[in-house]
Amino acid sequence: MEPTPVQEADSLAALEERIQQTAELVARLRRERDAALAETARLAQELADLRAERAQVRARVEKLLGQIDALTAG
Repeated sequence: MEPTPVQEADSLAALEERIQQTAELVARLRRERDAALAETARLAQELADLRAERAQVRARVEKLLGQIDALTAG
């Protein structure tokens, strides 16, 4: 039993709809991936900045402790 022209048209329309949905999903996932990569880069930079700041604070605290030790030793 061969499909009727109406059944073939319905099948083709369903296939077109599924392809369209898939294309939209791929586009959305690409946008989300790009946004996630941008956020990751931003957070990596922020982390590097915070680590540098921590190192500077540590150096300043060590210097202050050294000065306090010099005062108490003298």
